[in-house]
Amino acid sequence: MSFCELHTRSAFSFLSSGSEPQRLAARAAELGIKSVGLLDRDTFAGAVRFYFEAKEQGIRSIIGAEVTLDDGTLLPLVALDLKGYQNLSRLITTSKLRSKKGEHFATRRDIEYHSAGLMCFTGGPDGLIHNSIKRGDGQLDLAWLKYVFEDRLYVELQRHHLRHEEAINQALLGLAHKLRVDYFASNGVYYADEKDRELYDVFTCIKNHTTIYDAGKLLSENSERYIKNERQMLRLFADIPEAVEITEEIAARVRFSMEELAYTFPDYPVPPGETMDSVLRQKAIERAQERYRDKAWPIRSQVLPRLEKEFRVIEMKRLAGYFLVVNDISDYCKANKILSQGRGSAANSVVCYTLGITAVDPIEHNLLFERFLSEKYEQYPDIDIDLPSGDDRESVIQHVYEKYGRRSSGMTANVICYRGKSAIREAGKTFGFGPEVLDRLSRLNSHYEQFKGDELYKRLKDEGFDATETYRLQKFSDIYHRILDFPRHLGQHSGGMVVSLDRLDGIVPLEPASMDGRTIIQWDKDDCEALKVVKIDLLGLGMMAVLRDSITLIREHHGVKLDLYRIPNNDKKVYDALQKGDTVGMFQVESRAQIAFLPKAKPRCFYDIVVQVAIIRPGPIVGNMLHSYLKRRQGFEEVSYPHESLAPILKRTLGVPLFQEQLLKIAMDIAGFSGGEADELRRAMGFKRPDRKMERITQNLRNGMTKNNIPEDVQDQIVDYTKAFANYGFPESHAYSFALLAYASAYYIIHFRACFMTAMFNNYPLGFYSAATLVKDAQRHGLHFRHLDVNLSDYDFTVEEVDGEKQVRVGLRFVRGLRETVGRAIVEERNRAGTFDDLADLLRRVPELNKREVRALSIAGALNFDNSIHRREALWQSELELRPKGTLFDQATKTEETDPHFLSRLEGVDLVAADLKKTGISIGRHPMSFVRERLNTLGILTAEQTRNLRRGDVVSVAGAVIIRQRPMTTKNVVFVTLEDETGFSNFVVMPDVFESYRAVINRNDFLIIRGVFEERGMLKALYFTPLSGISTEVVSHDFR
Repeated sequence: MSFCELHTRSAFSFLSSGSEPQRLAARAAELGIKSVGLLDRDTFAGAVRFYFEAKEQGIRSIIGAEVTLDDGTLLPLVALDLKGYQNLSRLITTSKLRSKKGEHFATRRDIEYHSAGLMCFTGGPDGLIHNSIKRGDGQLDLAWLKYVFEDRLYVELQRHHLRHEEAINQALLGLAHKLRVDYFASNGVYYADEKDRELYDVFTCIKNHTTIYDAGKLLSENSERYIKNERQMLRLFADIPEAVEITEEIAARVRFSMEELAYTFPDYPVPPGETMDSVLRQKAIERAQERYRDKAWPIRSQVLPRLEKEFRVIEMKRLAGYFLVVNDISDYCKANKILSQGRGSAANSVVCYTLGITAVDPIEHNLLFERFLSEKYEQYPDIDIDLPSGDDRESVIQHVYEKYGRRSSGMTANVICYRGKSAIREAGKTFGFGPEVLDRLSRLNSHYEQFKGDELYKRLKDEGFDATETYRLQKFSDIYHRILDFPRHLGQHSGGMVVSLDRLDGIVPLEPASMDGRTIIQWDKDDCEALKVVKIDLLGLGMMAVLRDSITLIREHHGVKLDLYRIPNNDKKVYDALQKGDTVGMFQVESRAQIAFLPKAKPRCFYDIVVQVAIIRPGPIVGNMLHSYLKRRQGFEEVSYPHESLAPILKRTLGVPLFQEQLLKIAMDIAGFSGGEADELRRAMGFKRPDRKMERITQNLRNGMTKNNIPEDVQDQIVDYTKAFANYGFPESHAYSFALLAYASAYYIIHFRACFMTAMFNNYPLGFYSAATLVKDAQRHGLHFRHLDVNLSDYDFTVEEVDGEKQVRVGLRFVRGLRETVGRAIVEERNRAGTFDDLADLLRRVPELNKREVRALSIAGALNFDNSIHRREALWQSELELRPKGTLFDQATKTEETDPHFLSRLEGVDLVAADLKKTGISIGRHPMSFVRERLNTLGILTAEQTRNLRRGDVVSVAGAVIIRQRPMTTKNVVFVTLEDETGFSNFVVMPDVFESYRAVINRNDFLIIRGVFEERGMLKALYFTPLSGISTEVVSHDFR
């Protein structure tokens, strides 16, 4: 006899458990329990990770769920076989989809309809039968369950040393004997260990919006709901040992395993006499003629042999249907004029390129198909499709739903976990901290640590906390760390969609997404990949929308036809801008780190942009690969390889591994990894929970290298690379696709700046910088903007030609407080009946305008009506026009009061402040220019004057703070970027200095900073020094 715990609940019963599913499986294995059941509330969200952890631990997983009934009670159900699993999945789906997100229940009719293949338990205190016994209906409801489930029904007994519990148990035993239903013992597990009871109580408080001090009877009465071993359970049920003994027999009835799930990608409909393979072949070969028509012969000569090679692998793996479905999505985009580009490892496929799914030519750029699909090992294709954010992307998503059916398609979930500030706030509320204290605690977020003894007391004193709060804050600190990365709720993946040949809800439950018209499956991308469920990523990318609109505007205003596939290669002006770091607004190369790196790396060809996109990432930075690459690129360090056998793999990146694919090839070549093992390494590097998995794989890596006589120091280097890439290794195929977008955005912004910036503002927010900074950068490049005007501005920004020059008219969309419907109504009325004569005419013809919106338009300068009135006059008139009429107000209005001409115009800094307040941008002077004269007298430099500094120079610079950054890879070093009328200046603030000046740096929009110019590694910047401190005294206006 061996006790099996048949009823546990994990963190995926959100706020109703204190342990993650992996921990439950691991703890059960530690206790020698051979089978353990996971029954989360209305979800299979934790089932996949629970199953694989149990498998790794050598124990059996039993999958089920607690289903919420229409009276709010729970009914625990377990899948006996595949049919039962499918029924339970569909039952959960039915209950979830019958009402909006967060409200769900199953009816008794639903239970009866889906009962085949399911085993039922009576459950614990929140179960149907417990509550029925309290109402006096226990026999009636248990009889109904026996009618539905027959011999698959079991009465569940739980004992947690609670006095009131035993009366229920005796009633349950009486009903079991009376109705001849078997019974079993369970501990009704809510957490793996006794110590996790504290975490469970915290989640109870969060769920009930109370504190640990006020929760009272909501809290657990003791810590008994943990996994107990057989000896403990036999002692608990000494009077009825058969209840413990039967658990092994019940577990043996379960025949279902997650590996039985037979996911099948949908077949693609083909004409009679054709197969999916033949249709794919025909489409690819036909379209290859168009895609390669203008290519040189050395490239064209490789197309057919390469296609044949790819067809052979696709046919062998029976994936033609997948390619045709993705091609259908791509064709839908083209037919509906939706700009799209495939990325991911699909960029390595000529089939994808010829079909028009991807935009990067794999032959021209020497991309290997084996990195996408290989005969050597089983991996599934990865095709991501970048789409313009917004309506275009939603149109494509809805096309997939409509084509494949609502029950056969769904978005993948994203498991939202407690992170930094959310963990601090939720834990803090539980311990009774008020809003002000929570704000102070939140500011500790990025460097919060587990304090001990005097360390905590000192830090609290430094932060101004009352020393008497030490104990409470220590408990808070402990809980904060324990809930970090703990599942909080299911969200929606950024774009992953799963489609199935059969009903998808037979594999995984579906539930409503927060967005109307969407459903999500209850598994995330890692769960899908683990069970070989193929997804297609339909990703919204703001830059795709900018490029789409740019292409249209360039065609309209320049008569030039461009797209992602037809951009002049190797444009000198593009590479000149990249080498200068003049990249504000350009995709993926505009960050502070990129701008610092570009002038040193000096990209000269497309592959250099590929490297540039990939290298400023946590993986290469943590692995110290960035500095090695740069030194070799600049000729300061000789190109070498960790081992001579790695030269073919690393030659292109100067001996430094920068891409995920290189690490996989290294593992196969020098550690003898099979294709399957390399694929497992790839998954581990992209896994959200990599630590233990990576530990096992890196040990296998060492074992393989030892067998191949690789020296230990080389092994250490390879393992360090692998660990760094586990943090974030960028795939080369992704980098190629992003590099194309980077090049396209650079080409458009340099050659068609007015069109590109118009598109950028019409799709804002996106990118790295504020709209105000984008305007000033564009102006420094010679672009002129035209002011807001209800008689001239559209809702969107527009391109206007003035004396042969393309300029940008600011759109009404940037007026803060103006509803989009009203902004568009203004433009529609103006187009219908002509311009507005004055404010009264505007109000009469656009009655939707409210007082707040009229005030906003007045302050923004949009109501000047052919310069007949200025902003203060417009504001004055708006107040008069919107006064109540026909009352005492009329009599109170004197003639002199209605004449606003005594009001002075807004000028200078006041005008800029009004612009920034109401639109977030100013097309006038930069705010810093108004204090430049005074700054000059103080010897404070402009950003432009810092360009030629020498190492050791100590200078002061003033500007608007546009960036405050503390990347996770820099050990709490803070980067601050100031902007003035001449450009940007970068400051590095070391951790100890930042701690001393934290409040000033964080809370002020304008700063004067004194710094010493230094060059450390790739970073050339001013290092902040507190020699004369920081001041904001010259700033006399709040420009926010």
